[in-house]
Amino acid sequence: MTTPDPPAAPAPQPKAPKDHGRAGRDLRAAVISAVVLVAAILLSLLFWKPAFMGIVAVAVVIAVWELHRGLSAKGVDIPEQPLMLGGVVMVVVAYVWGAPALVTATAVTALVLMLWLLRRGVDGYVKNATASVFTLVYVPFLASFVALLLGEGGTAPAFGLDLDDPGVRGVITFIAITVASDTGGYVAGVLFGKHPMARVISPKKSWEGFAGSMVATIAVGVWLVTSFLGGDWWVGVILGVIAAVMATLGDLCESVIKRDLGIKDMSQVIPGHGGLMDRLDSLLATVAPIWLVLYYLVF
Repeated sequence: MTTPDPPAAPAPQPKAPKDHGRAGRDLRAAVISAVVLVAAILLSLLFWKPAFMGIVAVAVVIAVWELHRGLSAKGVDIPEQPLMLGGVVMVVVAYVWGAPALVTATAVTALVLMLWLLRRGVDGYVKNATASVFTLVYVPFLASFVALLLGEGGTAPAFGLDLDDPGVRGVITFIAITVASDTGGYVAGVLFGKHPMARVISPKKSWEGFAGSMVATIAVGVWLVTSFLGGDWWVGVILGVIAAVMATLGDLCESVIKRDLGIKDMSQVIPGHGGLMDRLDSLLATVAPIWLVLYYLVF
């Protein structure tokens, strides 16, 4: 008598993605990652400024890699090695020699990129060259304004805590105001968000969240400008409004880029946050106008 075969085991079901609620992220991992990043930034910034510039340079390299990875999904192949090298050079010359050197380094790097792509021939040249120059401006050029801001206090590589350095104070103010925009918008959006700002681009971004960003940036801006930078209160209001608007636009622009490329996150290099560009989007968008306001109205 033939023994019947045992019933087949049920096929394993794919594990459903964890629901993080309206937050849309793993808050525990996100908080731990944020604390580690903030600690590294503050320690380098407060005790040895060249180390902070090293962090900025590494961030530029990783961001270029992420954009190369994302753009390749659409058949765009930017030359990441010369972009990385040129980006690091731009950060260094901006810190050491200022804005004129940054403009020159940006122009030279753009020309080098276009010449580099000539080696690949005619097919796809315009597409890849355009994407390369876009990446150059979006990441290294904007990131170099952090170097310009820090350079306001001089470039001498002294060790030790120096909160009297105007460059250090400026960078702390820039980071704090931008973080206030993201935090205020996030909290207000989670608690009160009902009216989408751009449903197709970023469904979770709401007008209530934008209002939260505006309140938070103005409050932090006025406080830091008056008590930390020794400037007028109305300069803090200007910084707050600029930061809220530019940070929101930066976030929306990066969301458009990801949707066009068909990806959710630029990478997974930061647990709980996704890619580095997913965190740099608002910082890159706010740093240039904040530097301009501080340069002319405070420094």
